[in-house]
Amino acid sequence: MRLAIIGLVLLVAGGITVATGVLPWQEVAVLVDRVAPILGFVVAMTVVTELVSEAGAFQWIARHLRGWGRGSSILLWLLLALFATLSTVFLSLDTTAVLLTPVVVTVARQAGLPVLPFALTTVWLANTASLLLPISNLTNLLAQHNLGGISPAEFAQLMWAPSLAAVLVPLVFVAIVFRRELRKTYARDFTRPAQGTSSTATTDRVLLILSAVVLLLLLPALVSGVAIWIPAGAAAATLAVAFAVRRPKVLRVTLIPWSLLLFTCGLFLVVEAGQYLGASLLLGQVAGQGEGFLELLRLAMTGALGSNVVNNLPAYLLAEPLAGNPERMAALLVGVNAGPLITPWASLATLLWHDRLVRMNVLIKWRGYALFGLIVAPLTILAAVAALVFFGPGGLFG
Repeated sequence: MRLAIIGLVLLVAGGITVATGVLPWQEVAVLVDRVAPILGFVVAMTVVTELVSEAGAFQWIARHLRGWGRGSSILLWLLLALFATLSTVFLSLDTTAVLLTPVVVTVARQAGLPVLPFALTTVWLANTASLLLPISNLTNLLAQHNLGGISPAEFAQLMWAPSLAAVLVPLVFVAIVFRRELRKTYARDFTRPAQGTSSTATTDRVLLILSAVVLLLLLPALVSGVAIWIPAGAAAATLAVAFAVRRPKVLRVTLIPWSLLLFTCGLFLVVEAGQYLGASLLLGQVAGQGEGFLELLRLAMTGALGSNVVNNLPAYLLAEPLAGNPERMAALLVGVNAGPLITPWASLATLLWHDRLVRMNVLIKWRGYALFGLIVAPLTILAAVAALVFFGPGGLFG
């Protein structure tokens, strides 16, 4: 509700800039043409992931992860980290925050292990692992458009090195800080039922198998070069028809992320007005212009600072005109994707993650979260920018 209210306020403010002529209608038309397919994809993927979760796919994985961990806390943690990384890369960071967080908490509790290292790993990877593909993060989709609509494979070629570094640094930090907790063992006990899992979702094998097939077909389609809203829309429609036949009560209007849409539309409009008035030019004095390591690090840190002060989406939109080539765009994405680890509002995924924890009675103190983030975020950005300089296109080993 708070997100919807903020979105409404932003939308009204943006509407005022259009009505008063501050932002010309022509600019609004260009903006709509750019973001409409992206928002269509976001809606379709939200429906897909929610229905896949309702079918029991995430719960099925949760039930098997403890067995795959073979009683080793560190192996279970690594498996959950892998799951979080794959979920973020192929289904987006918000999916990881919303759907994977309850799974991770449930698995840790059933194994009798501390929740904190597993929960932190989830939210950090939800942000830092979102660099590899356009579909991983809304900022990536915007960047892909700005880069001339390059293919997902070309995007991954640009981002693979910083993406790998951005995944490894938080994992190393958790492994060091929580080394005692991760040395523990747990009983491979399957007698306790998974918490928060509906029996309907777990016993309808038709929906479970269909959702798995839809995902297996969808993931390669999303990186095939076809406009991503097309396969995502087809997958959402397929699952919706299946649920209409077998579990129609699941098909609610709340499957569509109305609050997120309202917030995003209002934010786009306000930031577009700010750009038109020259806000990006002022930011350029902070972000610099060069392509060397220090200049790319400067741009990335500017994006990270803006993300933690305001939010990563407006931070990206305001700095986007400053990323005049692929290397600078990659550095900016490192800042706005891997940098929002300090303040709770830095990314929507962090807020969604915390909301899920509160619902499961898991207490996370924002002061401790920020202190950890002040260490992890700069180290992650430094490593990712270094990886970009050394292994990216035009780099020493690229």
